[in-house]
Amino acid sequence: MKRIRRYQSGRLSPHVLPVLVWLVAVAGVAAMFHHRSERFEVLGIAQGQVRQIAATCTGRLKAVPVQLFQEVKKGDTVAIIDTVLDNEHLEAQLATASAEIQRLSAELAHNKEQLLAEASNQQTNWIADRRRFSVDVENTRLRILELKTELETDRTMLENLELNSKIFIAQNISDQNDVTYYELQKTKIEYNALAKKVEENQHLLEQAESDLKQTQQRRDGFTRRQPQHPPVDTALEVIRKAIRVQELLVDELLARKVPLVLKSPIDGVIVQVQGRPRDVALRRPGELVLRRPGEVVLAGESIVTIAEAMPREIIAYIGQNRLGQVREGMAVQLVKSTEPAQIARSRVTYLGPTLERMPEWLWLTPNIPQWGHPVRIEVPPGLKLIPGETVGIKVL
Repeated sequence: MKRIRRYQSGRLSPHVLPVLVWLVAVAGVAAMFHHRSERFEVLGIAQGQVRQIAATCTGRLKAVPVQLFQEVKKGDTVAIIDTVLDNEHLEAQLATASAEIQRLSAELAHNKEQLLAEASNQQTNWIADRRRFSVDVENTRLRILELKTELETDRTMLENLELNSKIFIAQNISDQNDVTYYELQKTKIEYNALAKKVEENQHLLEQAESDLKQTQQRRDGFTRRQPQHPPVDTALEVIRKAIRVQELLVDELLARKVPLVLKSPIDGVIVQVQGRPRDVALRRPGELVLRRPGEVVLAGESIVTIAEAMPREIIAYIGQNRLGQVREGMAVQLVKSTEPAQIARSRVTYLGPTLERMPEWLWLTPNIPQWGHPVRIEVPPGLKLIPGETVGIKVL
C-alpha cells in the first residue's frame, strides 16, 4: 500500500512528457494549416499581356527569325513580309514606265528642236541658251530614270540567276560532263556579266545624279546673270509634269519591293499562335505553332504571338454573394502555394461590371460551368509568378 501511495503522489513519468509535447506540436501545425487554408477565399489566375503580331497587308512571309518559346525584346524583328503579290508583275510595270520614259525622251527631243529653231529668230540668244540649259536638266533627269529602271530590272534578273545557281549546286553536281554542270557554268557566266553591267550602271547613275546637280547649277547661274525675260518655254512644262509623274511611279514601284518588317511591341516570349476555338480541333499536330517562310498571310492574320514572361495582374472571380465585400482599392492578401511559397499584400484595381464565365480549371465541379464577377488585382513587386499560375486571394 505504501508503494502505491508513493507512485500516485510522485511526479509525471519522464517517458510521457515527450509524447505530450509531440501531440501539442502536431495540434499547433494542424491549427496553422487550418488557419492558412481559411485565408484562401478565392483563386485568381496570373496574367500578362499577350500580343498577336499580325500582317497589316496581304503578302508572302519572307522570313520569321524567331523560334517557339524564344525570348524577344521590344523592337526585335519577328517577321518579314514580301508585299509584292504574284499577280502584280512589278517587272512588267517597270518596263512600261521605261517605255513611257523613252516616249517622253523622243517628245522632249522634238520639242528641243522646235525651241532651238525658234531661238534662232530671237533678237538675243539668251532665251535659246536658257532653254538649252533646261533641256539638259530634263535630259539628265530622264537618264537617271532610265538607269534606275534598268538597274532594278537587272537586279531582279540577277536574283533569279543566283537562285538558279543555288538550285544547280543543291543537285550535287559531280560529273563535269553532265548537262547540268554546263548549265551551271552558263548561269555563272551570265550572272557575272549581268553583275558587271549592274555595277557599271550604278556608276553611271551616280555620275548622272552628279551631272544633274551641275546642269541645274549652270541653269540657275545663267538665269541669275542674264536679264529676266518672260517665260517662253511653256511647251516644256507639260513634259516636266509627265516626267514628274514617271518619277513618282518608279519610286512607288521601288518602294513596293521593300519588304514589310514587323517588330515586337513588348519584351516577352514567343508562344503558339492563337486561333479561333472552332479551328483548333481541325488543326494537325504542330500546325500554326508558328507561321513559316513561304506561307501567304492575309491582312489581319496572326503570324506570331508574344506573351509577357512576367504577369502584371491577377484575375479572380467573385460570386454574387460576396460581391458586396469587394471594392476597388481595398487591400487583399495573395498566397502563392507553389515553390517558392510566398505571401504578399496587394489591392483591387478593377471590378468587372457583369458576370462572366469562369475558366474551366476554376470550376468546383467538372462539366458544371460557374460564373462570377471578374476582379483585377495588381501583382506587387517581388511576387514571383508565371502566366497562368493560380494564386490564393483573401480579402483583408
